[in-house]
Amino acid sequence: MTVLGTGVLGAQIAFQSAYSGFAVTAYDISDDALANAQKRFGELAETYQREVPGAGDGKAEAAATGIRLSSDLADAVRDADLVVEAVPEVLDIKRDTYTKLGEVAPADTIFATNSSTLLPSDMKDFTGRPDKFLALHFANQVWKFNTAEIMGTDDTDPAVFDQVVDFAAAIGMVPVPIHKEKAGYVLNSLLVPFLNAAGELAAGGYADPEDVDRVWRIATGAPMGPFQIYDVIGLTTPYNILSHGDEKDRTIAAWLKENYIDAGKLGAATGEGFYRYPNDK
Repeated sequence: MTVLGTGVLGAQIAFQSAYSGFAVTAYDISDDALANAQKRFGELAETYQREVPGAGDGKAEAAATGIRLSSDLADAVRDADLVVEAVPEVLDIKRDTYTKLGEVAPADTIFATNSSTLLPSDMKDFTGRPDKFLALHFANQVWKFNTAEIMGTDDTDPAVFDQVVDFAAAIGMVPVPIHKEKAGYVLNSLLVPFLNAAGELAAGGYADPEDVDRVWRIATGAPMGPFQIYDVIGLTTPYNILSHGDEKDRTIAAWLKENYIDAGKLGAATGEGFYRYPNDK
């Protein structure tokens, strides 16, 4: 299988698939991006050794070094049975990616988008194979938050849907079939309004992010507050989603950009977002 995009979640999908025994190619648009991906794979190997039973016997290191890297799209997908797309959450970027992908991938290759909020039907006509296209959505930190939501369109071949369900199980995920299209699937239909409500409180000056998190943890017993979750996700994806929303969403997006993103505070993966890392909060 091939993963397009080696950001936080794309790297995790590639690593988890390799760790589970699949031959994996990771594609990104430049050699610099792939160098960063290789660093992420090494960091994931260390994380798995700490947190995943059985990963300390060399299996994690083998997964990290066994992933093939490519910045040539045709090369990256030449042998792929499945391509999982994890490029930025911008519809035009995804459509352009699928237009190019459809021209170079083998005819039998299945395409799956990991989009957090966009509907697969918004992209299917750009794939050249709508019957072999669907959504496969992972939660961040796939090794422990191991859900995989599978959602097709009216054109998705049921046999293809079943194959992707089987693939998700084979890489250690808990498959969650979604019976009809819903922006946000199950997870983000619940999570996005929660994070937006927290963003509105902080951006509007009602409460500091740390206090919003403290209230949520104390009052509900939850292990993490919303701004801690923002940091785990990375601020770029919420920013991209909010930038294309209504006026309230765009206000939160502007606040994120001005106070955090422009300052290089992109989340836990970069060492700082709403909090500094690796310090625990």
